[in-house]
Amino acid sequence: MLKQRRLIADQVAASLFEAEAAIDAALAKTAQLAGVMPSLRADAGLSALIGQDAVERASEAIAALAQARRAIVETHRELDVAKTQIGLGAVMYGDPKPAFAQVSR
Repeated sequence: MLKQRRLIADQVAASLFEAEAAIDAALAKTAQLAGVMPSLRADAGLSALIGQDAVERASEAIAALAQARRAIVETHRELDVAKTQIGLGAVMYGDPKPAFAQVSR
């Protein structure tokens, strides 16, 4: 039974880490997009009015991705609680985190 729980926990952990990485990558790429648009517009000598709506939409996407990141971090916390509840409290997944890395609520 413990072996089955461990296998399940391994699968959940792998999916969680993939989701975390995907959100982080999307956040980074979207921030890059939001940052490059104004500078390229300026380099082209275009009015600040050009592309303003696109910059605003990209900024909204960044905010939404930040919320998604918060949700996946909370998911990670909840799964850590569940891990202990199923008797795998001594099992560590991923890289150990330093004490100062705790996220405030």
